[in-house]
Amino acid sequence: MYKPMVISGLTMDPVTNSPIVILKAVDGDETLPIWIGLLEATAIASEMEGIKFSRPMTHDLLKNMMDMVDVKVARIEVSDLKDNTYYAVIHLKQGEKEMTLDARPSDALAISLRVKAPVFVAEEVIKQSSRIDLKSEPQDKSEKGKKWQEILESLNPDDFGKYKM
Repeated sequence: MYKPMVISGLTMDPVTNSPIVILKAVDGDETLPIWIGLLEATAIASEMEGIKFSRPMTHDLLKNMMDMVDVKVARIEVSDLKDNTYYAVIHLKQGEKEMTLDARPSDALAISLRVKAPVFVAEEVIKQSSRIDLKSEPQDKSEKGKKWQEILESLNPDDFGKYKM
C-alpha cells in the first residue's frame, strides 16, 4: 500500500552537514526524512522557491525532453529501503503506453516538482525508515575502503569551489 505525501521542506543534518528532504503525509502525521546530495537539494529548493535560471538545470532539461516527446509523469513512488538506501520509481505515460524508470528519490522528487506529479511512499518504507541505523559501519572495510572513507569524511564543501548557475 502506498501513502500520498508531499515535499514538506529541506533541512540540514547537523551531524553530517548533508541536506535532508522531508516528505509529509497528505492525510496524517507521518514524515519521511531522506538524506540527499547538495546538487539535488539545490534542484529541489530552486523549484520550491520558484527560482529560474538562464539555462536549464538537468531536471529542467529532462522535463523539456519529456514535453517534446509527449511523455507525462503519472506519479513518483518511493518504493523501497535497503541498507539505508532509498529507491524510487518514476511512472511515465506516453499515450496508452506506460513505462517505469528506476531513480534516486532526490531526482524523482526534483522532477515531480517540475511536472506537478503526485508522490507516493510505500507504507513499509515509512515503517523501515524509523529503524535506520545512522551509525552503521561502512560496507567496504578494506584498507582502500578505509582510505576513501577518511578522504570523504575530511572533505569540506569549500573544497569544491564556487559554481555559478
